[in-house]
Amino acid sequence: MASQELVNARDSSTDNLNPKMEGGAVPSSSKTCPVHTPVGEDAKRGFRKGIGRHNDYVKISVPDSKVNRLPMEWWKTVIAFFYAGFNLVLTTVVITIVHERVPPKESSPPLPDKFFDYIDRVNWAFTVTEINGMVLLAIWLIQLFFFRYKSIACRRFFFLIGTLYLYRCVTMYITTLPVPGVHMTCAPKLHGDSQAKIQRILRLVSGGGLSITSSHLLCGDFLYSGHTVMLTLTYLFIKEYSPRSFWWYHLMCWLLSAVGVVCILVAHEHYSVDVVVAYFITSRLFWWYHTMANLQTLKCSPNNYLTNTWWNPLFNFLERNVQTSVPCSYSWPITWPPACLKNPCKKYSMVQSTREE
Repeated sequence: MASQELVNARDSSTDNLNPKMEGGAVPSSSKTCPVHTPVGEDAKRGFRKGIGRHNDYVKISVPDSKVNRLPMEWWKTVIAFFYAGFNLVLTTVVITIVHERVPPKESSPPLPDKFFDYIDRVNWAFTVTEINGMVLLAIWLIQLFFFRYKSIACRRFFFLIGTLYLYRCVTMYITTLPVPGVHMTCAPKLHGDSQAKIQRILRLVSGGGLSITSSHLLCGDFLYSGHTVMLTLTYLFIKEYSPRSFWWYHLMCWLLSAVGVVCILVAHEHYSVDVVVAYFITSRLFWWYHTMANLQTLKCSPNNYLTNTWWNPLFNFLERNVQTSVPCSYSWPITWPPACLKNPCKKYSMVQSTREE
């Protein structure tokens, strides 16, 4: 009986509460739970305006990642520099050796060349080629001086130069072509005089292998053209590491390169095949290397057949820590005054005086 009365009392109390809830009249003395509703756009906009009025807050920039995706690694650049220097010196040694095997002009006349059939030789044309090459190289060095990631660009430049001249050593040595014109004056052969050969090598190195410096009087270095390599490679690097909007700059450098290459043929200093092969090898090697360097998926892809090249281990060594494409970013390389000459207490005193006020 007691339990039955308790149930009836509970039902009656519930019936008394239901009319209030159904009617929607809730006493003011009762406590209600807060409802969390999402903040609207108006509230967010008002919050931003409030922050804008009060400038006494501090903005702390948090870096996305502590890993440097474009490390300088100058020690790798130094290794690439010695790699290029070794192959350039090796080229002069091979030229000196090949010069002894060049057949004389009297017994082996120049090979037939279609370009020579239609274009007569111009005496000053090769001087234009070498001047254009030096101008392009100077432009590239100035651009490199202000480039932010100069270490990465330098090591790529040195590696490609060294590899291209290593290829040139092979092609010169295995096939010796006769001189392309009877106008060419070749130094006398030494026939085993090692000391005189060393002097010729030093003379080539000191003069940069240029005819304008009277350091290149040897014959046999025809296949393929080293001047075409430098003209093409410097233009490609100038264009790759400069803003895409500088079309006038690219056009000017392209004209310098193209005129220099054409003047090689106009001067009859190289066969046409020497120039074509040099351009083909230089441009393809440049594009292969930068394709592998800029596309990170190719570095570890099992379907990348470019990894079958013999220089792929060198590429992995130089580009292992470069995790993204190099942006065209420039900055002033010298800060003045140096950090060691700046007053370290100047900023502190300014903050201290502000607090005291």
